[in-house]
Amino acid sequence: MFARIAIAALFAALLALLPGPVRAEGIELAQLATRRADDGLDLSFTTHFELGHTAEDALHKGVPLYFVVEATVLRNRWYWRDARVARAERTWRLAWQPLTRQYRVSNGGLHQSFGTLEEAMTVLRGQSAWHIADAKDIEDSGSYYLEFSYKLDVTQLPRPMQIGLQSGFALSIEQKRNFAPDFSLK
Repeated sequence: MFARIAIAALFAALLALLPGPVRAEGIELAQLATRRADDGLDLSFTTHFELGHTAEDALHKGVPLYFVVEATVLRNRWYWRDARVARAERTWRLAWQPLTRQYRVSNGGLHQSFGTLEEAMTVLRGQSAWHIADAKDIEDSGSYYLEFSYKLDVTQLPRPMQIGLQSGFALSIEQKRNFAPDFSLK
């Protein structure tokens, strides 16, 4: 009886050490899809998450929050490390504007204002037809996979906030998915 319990505990410990395909902290990936277009590969995704109380409180005190999505297309190689074919990254900045009492979402040089936090979060939760790879980078004869990550980037918070970082800022998800021959995700 004791041997069975010990074997079951050992098996459970070994399973816990294996890396899983998804690591999520507070974010649920509702949809992740790719589509091959004439000019390359497009990615669409939708996430579900809510800001923690501490993150929302910091936002209302004037601390901007940065959300980063990264997509990397890699080609499997048996003789060496997998080759990185393409990499795309997008960063959004969410800030509260106290004078206008609006939330502002910035992406590069583009800015958009929203009356409520929920409206601003809708923009941050997904992307459609995002170009991540050129046609010359992907071939029909290779075996490819996608590494996807979405997170609230705590490294861009002010230094004093990074020292005693609380759980309200732990928002991230990582996923690794293989491509089918038509470059849709399996």
